[in-house]
Amino acid sequence: MDETLTLQFDGGSRGNPGPAGIGVVVSAGDGTPLVTLGRFIGRATNNVAEYKALITAMQEAQKLGAKKVLIRGDSELVIKQMKGIYRVKNPDMQVLYAEAQTLIRKFEHAKIEHNLRDKNALADELANLAMDRRADVTEVGDGKAAASRLDEPSPVATVAGDAFACGRCGCSIEVRTATTIRPHQQKPFVCQCGAILSPERGRTRP
Repeated sequence: MDETLTLQFDGGSRGNPGPAGIGVVVSAGDGTPLVTLGRFIGRATNNVAEYKALITAMQEAQKLGAKKVLIRGDSELVIKQMKGIYRVKNPDMQVLYAEAQTLIRKFEHAKIEHNLRDKNALADELANLAMDRRADVTEVGDGKAAASRLDEPSPVATVAGDAFACGRCGCSIEVRTATTIRPHQQKPFVCQCGAILSPERGRTRP
């Protein structure tokens, strides 16, 4: 296979350590998902789950005969350790790191980069569903719809003067001081009636 496959991975743990799962998406050059896999891995830490997700993603790509891969994950620690920027001090992670390094060297060309969490949505959903079911899963509802969110524009931070209105009860709010939280970590504004507030149409930023 000559085309470059995109590998997205995510791992999570409920308790850290606690019940853990991994999510893997392997996509063709045109973005079509070829593999979508969520797997329950038992009790583990977040970082161990992230490494196991990375390893599984590369194993799945190799099963497809991939020679070139672009690997993306939202664990800054794992990405920087794989690039040699951070040292691997934890003994359990050293074993997984060595396995991941062995696998990545088997590709003719491999690039690994950090992916914002909102761009890793499908892998995240697969990991969480595997933890919920404590079993392997291969899809998340409408797999195509979930995969398409990976191509959506990144979230834009709110700024002072932004206004949001409730479509249910009609109330509205205006942002007076913008949060310092990064855009991809922000959550929607929720009205007291329980509805999610939407940006007011026609309003432009100062």
